[in-house]
Amino acid sequence: MSKNIKTVPTTEYDAVIAVAQKYVNGLRNGSSDEVAQAFHKDAVMYGFTNGELLGGPIANLFDFINKNGKAPEITTRLDVLAITPTTAVVRVDMENDAIGADYNDYLTLIRVDGVWKVIAKVYHQFI
Repeated sequence: MSKNIKTVPTTEYDAVIAVAQKYVNGLRNGSSDEVAQAFHKDAVMYGFTNGELLGGPIANLFDFINKNGKAPEITTRLDVLAITPTTAVVRVDMENDAIGADYNDYLTLIRVDGVWKVIAKVYHQFI
């Protein structure tokens, strides 16, 4: 007999979305400290900004926030694309960030010691 067991409770989806929401809230508030709460200390990011590949440590994102400030008009939609007991992928459809740009972010999360953190961000900027 095959097993038909649901391995990820809905509360984990909520927990993953809550981490992505911390990221969005930090962008809205222009707070790199708030955004940092969503990310693992060793997180990386890669994507295209103004047509140029930008990548490396997540500190690059913090520098962007510190340079460009708040995004009070930002709007987003957060979707969990995939989830396992220890990993998840969230798509952030974003409009009107601090520089007025629109993005799709793909946040890859890892669950360590019961805590979800973003370990990688891959993004596309629409220009």
